[in-house]
Amino acid sequence: MPKPRVHIATDHAGMELSAHLVSHLRGRGFEVVDHGPAEYDPLDDYPAFCIKAALAVVADQEAGTHALGIVLGGSGNGEQIAANKVKGIRAALAWNLDTARLAREHNDANVVAVGGRQHSVDEATTLIEAFLAEPFSQDERHVRRIGKIAAYEASGEIVE
Repeated sequence: MPKPRVHIATDHAGMELSAHLVSHLRGRGFEVVDHGPAEYDPLDDYPAFCIKAALAVVADQEAGTHALGIVLGGSGNGEQIAANKVKGIRAALAWNLDTARLAREHNDANVVAVGGRQHSVDEATTLIEAFLAEPFSQDERHVRRIGKIAAYEASGEIVE
């Protein structure tokens, strides 16, 4: 499978990590789209940046382009929550290699959230690389479960 287009967004707490990842991933042959912010502002509000990145992932996927997203912040929690408000996004907070890989393998997560204040640059880079490299298993039970989540998202009805 070809490398995904990567949409990345952050807040002020993840800017250093974001700049590193943009450069690092481009150096590894990824097309990276940076959704901001463009400059450091300690009072910035991350939701707009993360939602724009998530919207871009969905738009690419709907257009048939393989795309994944990265959202960064101090903890990654708020950024994950913001991204998950976009219909079609399954954003997962990764804090170790297992959670990064399983987000893709079992949940077909299309956005990963990482806390820039929770990991060294090297650790965070390893988590991101693991997420981007891991394919979705296509296991029937995982497909079924994701389908139930999507059904709820579309209709508001719980499928048992």
